[in-house]
Amino acid sequence: MNANTDFTGAPLPPDESNSANSTTTQNSPTTALFPTGSRRERPGILALTIGFGLIAVCLIGLFTSPSAAIGGAWCIGMMLVLLFLSVPVAIALSVPSIIGVYAVSGIPATMNILSTAPFSAVSDWSMSVLPMFIFMGMLLTQSGLSGKVYRVADHWFSWLPGGIGIGTTFAGAGLSAVTGSTIGMTYALGRAGIPEMLKAGYDKRMAVGTIMVSGMTGNLIPPSILMVVYAGIASVPVGPALMAGAVPGILLAVCFAAFIFAIGVAAPKLVGRGQNAQNTTDTADTPSSTRPTTTWRDRHTSLTAVWGFAVILVVLFGGMFSGLFTPTEAGAAAALCSLLLCLWEKRGEQPWRKVADSAMDTVAATSAIFFIMIGATMLTSLLAITGLAPILTGLITDLGLSRIGFLLVLIVLYIVMGMFFDTMSMMLLTIPILLPTLETMGVSPLWFGVFVVLLGEFAMVTPPVGIIPYIVHSIAKNPEVNLGHTVTLRDIFIFLLWFLPVAVVFLILMVAVPGMTEWLPDLIQRTSGGMSG
Repeated sequence: MNANTDFTGAPLPPDESNSANSTTTQNSPTTALFPTGSRRERPGILALTIGFGLIAVCLIGLFTSPSAAIGGAWCIGMMLVLLFLSVPVAIALSVPSIIGVYAVSGIPATMNILSTAPFSAVSDWSMSVLPMFIFMGMLLTQSGLSGKVYRVADHWFSWLPGGIGIGTTFAGAGLSAVTGSTIGMTYALGRAGIPEMLKAGYDKRMAVGTIMVSGMTGNLIPPSILMVVYAGIASVPVGPALMAGAVPGILLAVCFAAFIFAIGVAAPKLVGRGQNAQNTTDTADTPSSTRPTTTWRDRHTSLTAVWGFAVILVVLFGGMFSGLFTPTEAGAAAALCSLLLCLWEKRGEQPWRKVADSAMDTVAATSAIFFIMIGATMLTSLLAITGLAPILTGLITDLGLSRIGFLLVLIVLYIVMGMFFDTMSMMLLTIPILLPTLETMGVSPLWFGVFVVLLGEFAMVTPPVGIIPYIVHSIAKNPEVNLGHTVTLRDIFIFLLWFLPVAVVFLILMVAVPGMTEWLPDLIQRTSGGMSG
């Protein structure tokens, strides 16, 4: 599982650039909420041989280790090997944990974990909001929301320098927040946004770069599936965890939009403005690719197409702010509104079939997430039984790092891990180990959740092996997307180097001003009287 929300196991949409009969499929946005895939090919014979050899070494080291802590370290090594072999995360976490507990404490402790971990990991009432959010995202995707939200953002921001890119940034933040999938949003928005920006005369690097960063904020803005999962792992209230990411997520989207605006002012040719702006790309635009002028009537008309989305936002956030709903109840109410919206939008197109498909996909995605959380619970038990967690905490403390130094080390660590693992994998591997250290370093668990999710999203676009650039490159190979322009990986990486400093500065700002994550939860706590459930 090597995509940001690789819960269903569905493959990435195929590269249709060389398909003779792909015309019909290319014009329709993706309907899969979690299109996924691996940033690596399936392991070959040599990789499997080396991998199984390393697993054998870990097993021998585990059963011959002189202490429980060293045995726990061998189990961590086994987990990493399994993850590098593209073994599903749930299995990579749980199997070494079970073997480690058996090696250290015998059959009774193993049976105890097997009988209690599955229930304790997912039985918390606050976790019931997870299927509600996933179901809501599935239904909104089925109802064709992605295209409508993009058109609204496009119409209302296109008059600004870099306006189409700004609209794409805000549309991406909204769509990835609602669907819970940066990967799925990137695919859907890339198919719609890249050709629109190229038609407007955008430099091809600007077009693909905007798509790559447009979804970085989505898993911070509620409803965020990753923040719910973090709340379950870290045992923090779901409501405050959801709200903690809202302000940083919105601010980061604004920072990216301001950067695009600045580029539009400083170098108008890159965003299709100024003299000879249309000639900045590889080939001249054809008359058929000329972008129509947007009128105020178009802007107001586009808003009517997303009235249902506005209702859902009012129900979700208004219910929590007013204290009428707990986060769990707000998720259920928003899912009900999404169900009614899907039935209305798809009336006459077998709407109940789309609802049924959404329900089945929700069951599959929720089950996969719960299996992963069970694996994380088993890892936590292993760390406790072997005594590895306090040893690691002591080692980190003994380094004498300040809070700032500790967080800077984590930034480097997560960026390196992001070259190989998805955000969920990084969270599950590191949070059980780091949580005991947070209190010692004076780091709020609520703030840390936002920090970890943002680092994971940042790592997903970091060259040379972040998965998002390769997905965008695959999309840009499609002739109906690139409009005859040649988009290379070099183009993608060059423009990423323009955008990534914005994210780095924002990370530093988060470290310097941690209060930005706690302001909104505190405000809701004061106005509604609490939102723990």
